[in-house]
Amino acid sequence: MEYYVEVEQDTNGSVLVTCFDIPEFVSVGDDIEESLVNAVDGLEAALEIYIQQRRKWPAPAKRQGVNVYAVRIPALVAAKAMLHNEMVDQGVRKAELARRLHVAMPQVDRLLDVKHKSKIEGIEEALERLGRRLEVSLV
Repeated sequence: MEYYVEVEQDTNGSVLVTCFDIPEFVSVGDDIEESLVNAVDGLEAALEIYIQQRRKWPAPAKRQGVNVYAVRIPALVAAKAMLHNEMVDQGVRKAELARRLHVAMPQVDRLLDVKHKSKIEGIEEALERLGRRLEVSLV
């Protein structure tokens, strides 16, 4: 899952990164390379906000421009975002998902925790309990 960001020189000499699709996101770095690396962490932090507030995580829209770069979030984080969106779409709360999975609430919390290194099988099973299937492709 790639998000397109705009990179611009800030007034204090640092490089500022914003995302077209996620207004809550902002990241900085000393140069473009560092700012794009930091952008991945910034996108993950923004996703945490969306999960806490039970708001749908926006799908990325392709953009073009001189100062536009693609930032790819890790596959596991993308899968967590998809699980979260499916829960929001269906109105399924964490407690209900825990019941469907026959697990305790902390396990569902970890499935949705962007920083937790969940097993992809757990995300896959959760999506199956929501009537969806996770597919992986190589591009």
